[in-house]
This record gives sequence, C-alpha cells and structure tokens, in this order.
Amino acid sequence: MRVISVDPGYDRIGVAVLEYIAGKEKLIYSCCIQTNKSHTLLDRLQDMGQQFTSLLEIYAPDTLGIETLFFNTNQKTAIGVAQARGIIIYLAQAADCQVYEFGPQEIKVAVTGYGKSDKHAVIDMILRLMPDAPKKALDDEYDAIAVGITCLAHYGRTK
Repeated sequence: MRVISVDPGYDRIGVAVLEYIAGKEKLIYSCCIQTNKSHTLLDRLQDMGQQFTSLLEIYAPDTLGIETLFFNTNQKTAIGVAQARGIIIYLAQAADCQVYEFGPQEIKVAVTGYGKSDKHAVIDMILRLMPDAPKKALDDEYDAIAVGITCLAHYGRTK
C-alpha cells in the first residue's frame, strides 16, 4: 500500500507519502503545500488542487488517508477547510485511491498510544518512528505524517 496522507487546509496543507515496506513504515515524501494569502479563497483552492494533483501523478498512491474536519470557533476557516477536504477527496478518488478518514484522537492513539497527547509528543514519536522524517517542519507536515502512520497501522499491513 502506498498512502498519500493529508492534514487538510487551504492556507497550508500537510502532505506525506508513506509505504509499509519490509515490516516497517517508510516515509517517501513530505511537504507543506502553501497558498498565497493575498489570493481569493477560490484561487487558493484551485492552486492547492493543482499542486495536489501533481503529487498524485508523481507518487501514484493507491490510498488517501485524511484527517477529519476539526471544528473550531471560526466558521469561515472551517468552511474553507471543508472545501479543501472535498477537493482533495475528489481528486484522490478520481486517481483511484481508496479513502480512509481519521479523527485527531484516533491519530494520537495510533502514533503515541494516548488520545490526548499534545503536538510535541506526537512530533517526538514521529521522529522516533520515522528516521527519514524532517527534523524541522511545520506542524501541518508532521500532522500529515501522523495521518499516514495511522492509515498504515490500520490498513497497510493487510495489502
């Protein structure tokens, strides 16, 4: 199984590509897609979609792991993130990817063993589990790696 995993957004989108090879998870690629804050939401969504499409073409995943929408108090942000999630899921399905969604607590349990871990604990465990993970990255990139680890832990060892 090759999974492209995503921490969705429209400002910054964490993306990682992982595989389960020879009995362990392997990070193939990770990045943070960033859109121009001076552009309209529609232009940012288009830009994000084009960049994500390129990654689908380059890495040819068969699976998408994506974090479920986390509602906060800013409805405008939540709506933009929901739109970005929809585009990402559509593009992945159009590329014949199986889609799996994971909530924040489920991801924390898979990575650290504790559903209320803070970001520092998650990042520390990612760096222990994935020697190829970048030592310095934005939180969104680490979150995408954590989603990928979760997806492989749940589904990657059966394919």
